Amino acid sequence: MRTAYRVETVRAAEAEVMARLPEGALMRRAAAGLAAACAGLLGRVYGARVVLLVGSGDNGGDALYAGALLARRGAGVSAVLLGPRAHGGGLAALTAAGGRVADDADDPDDVLRRADLVVDGITGIGGRGGLRPRAARAVRAARASGAVLVAVDLPSGVDADTGEVAGEAVRADATVTFGAYKPGLLIDPAREYAGALRLVGIGLALPPVPDAEALQHHDVARLLPAPSGESDKYRRGVVGIVAGSARYPGAAVLAVSGALRGGAGAVRYVGPAGEAVLARHPETLVHAGPPAKAGRVQAWVVGPGLGDTPGVADVLESDVPVLVDADGLRNLDPAAVRSRPAPTVLTPHAGEAAALLGTAREDVESRRLEAVRELAGRYGATVLLKGSTTLVARADGPVRVNPTGTPWLATAGSGDVLSGLAGSLLAAGLAPHDAASAGAYLHGLAARRASRGAPVAAYDVAEALPGAWRDVRG
Repeated sequence: MRTAYRVETVRAAEAEVMARLPEGALMRRAAAGLAAACAGLLGRVYGARVVLLVGSGDNGGDALYAGALLARRGAGVSAVLLGPRAHGGGLAALTAAGGRVADDADDPDDVLRRADLVVDGITGIGGRGGLRPRAARAVRAARASGAVLVAVDLPSGVDADTGEVAGEAVRADATVTFGAYKPGLLIDPAREYAGALRLVGIGLALPPVPDAEALQHHDVARLLPAPSGESDKYRRGVVGIVAGSARYPGAAVLAVSGALRGGAGAVRYVGPAGEAVLARHPETLVHAGPPAKAGRVQAWVVGPGLGDTPGVADVLESDVPVLVDADGLRNLDPAAVRSRPAPTVLTPHAGEAAALLGTAREDVESRRLEAVRELAGRYGATVLLKGSTTLVARADGPVRVNPTGTPWLATAGSGDVLSGLAGSLLAAGLAPHDAASAGAYLHGLAARRASRGAPVAAYDVAEALPGAWRDVRG
């Protein structure tokens, strides 16, 4: 599992280590890892042209010390100073190793134009807001050069704690981060600026509970239900689906498709799209409704394609876990959710989240981490915020960041498949946070399998779920 910590936590851990080490030792550890990563990207260090974009803080010091190590291996290293001062020890190390500092007579654009690799040491995790004009010009020249652009700890201009990008920022090909991942490296929009991530350990002692975390295959494998020899369809869990309408029968089919591949033993469908559901999935248990009379379930999914069809209030009054999606989220009363005796999972996209919060969609998209936490607190629920980075939050504990998926997943009906899948995991006995997280992970993997770089439809994603499940369990 990848774990991420806020800047304040990382700074405190760094201070503890620095108190036990000689002055500058921690920075040299970081610089050694940075230099090794840069060498790997260059392939051949001797004769390579490396340019350091150096700000005033410790981030610039990391870049200077790393540049000194590369210069000792035969690289031609130049530093472009973009702040009112630079790290003294790092400057001395660079010049002693044969590196040079671009002076006022040098044209920074010309220096950058000849670079094979550019190191962004402008602001790092302490920066706030976008790049200042001179730094922004240098970064644009670096991108135009075609050189590999490596960010030190965090791309300059993005917010380490939230993933917000409040102005012009570095778009790195790779980011070498120290001690711990920062939330902004995992969460959009900043994630798109980070490129490939490499974590360099520098000996930090961090708290056991992070601020954000991203599951990996082995984490999800431990969560997925597996039947035993004593299992029957009821012991494996029954999920109820209240979805679809005369106008949107396909939403019911897609939600049931996701649910049937989600680990539960049976699926009960309630709604007006029973014929369409049975035509595709004859194993489904279909009932005309209302949900309270459909039979026993271990969890409900309500909302996909529901339109004005009733059923949301009935489901919310049940005493089993409920997942609410799409039309079920309209005018959802926080008090009704908070007063439920069983857990609730909400799965909005950015527009639906904005309506629940009473704000603009753009506001949610620019501050996704804050928005998902606010929703979880307001509704007392687990919230899965869909998007280019899917986030899963509950009222307390770390936010989970889903690392799987593909841009081709932004297609009609894919969210219906996800709601059925996550609801089935709820019925199989997973905790709400785990059901939402594992569902998003499998959903993203299935989309990658179905797409392979080409357009994909929602039903293709559902069909690819068994393969994704096997990939994780294997």
